[in-house]
Amino acid sequence: MQNKTKRLVLMAMLTAISVVLVLLIRLPLFPAAPYLEYDMADVPVLLASFVLGPGAGLAVLVAASAIQAFMLGGNGIIGFIMHVCASGALVLLAPLIWRAGGRTLPALIGGLAVGTCAMALLMLPLNFIFTPVLFFGVPIAESFGIFISGGAGEFSADAVAAYGMVRGLLWVVLLPFNLVKAGLNSVIFFVLFRALRPALKQYM
Repeated sequence: MQNKTKRLVLMAMLTAISVVLVLLIRLPLFPAAPYLEYDMADVPVLLASFVLGPGAGLAVLVAASAIQAFMLGGNGIIGFIMHVCASGALVLLAPLIWRAGGRTLPALIGGLAVGTCAMALLMLPLNFIFTPVLFFGVPIAESFGIFISGGAGEFSADAVAAYGMVRGLLWVVLLPFNLVKAGLNSVIFFVLFRALRPALKQYM
């Protein structure tokens, strides 16, 4: 019972740290898309996932994402879905690969690399579907329809223009941004995890 309480307290602390990091650190990386801002919110989520298990990491991610999306102006339900889906790939894959690889250093590096790539790739369809909705006011049903059809069909001029703009930014801005974001967070997590692991063994 005491160990369970410690785990819950650690999860709550890491959730709070994730939210605070979003408030303190928001840096645009690409002038062509200033609305894409780097933040360190996934670093404490990764710590939760590696130390307490992927399930706990996912719970911390959902809680932190909900607070960011609905209480801190994080684009509501769409921001919540995008964050949970994309970061979820990193938060789940990285520790699962590390555990399957015997918790070795190569498995840790490999898990973070695979998770980083998975997050960046998953953001491609998510950006195609949700960016026109968030920034161009395209109805979500129409945005989803134009994504599924690849732009073929009868759609409004606004939807077609938004789809074309997202497609133009996809490989030169969106994919590099998400690779850099996930990569930076993975590197920061790697350094922290290696330094803090002895102190966190009581939770593992």
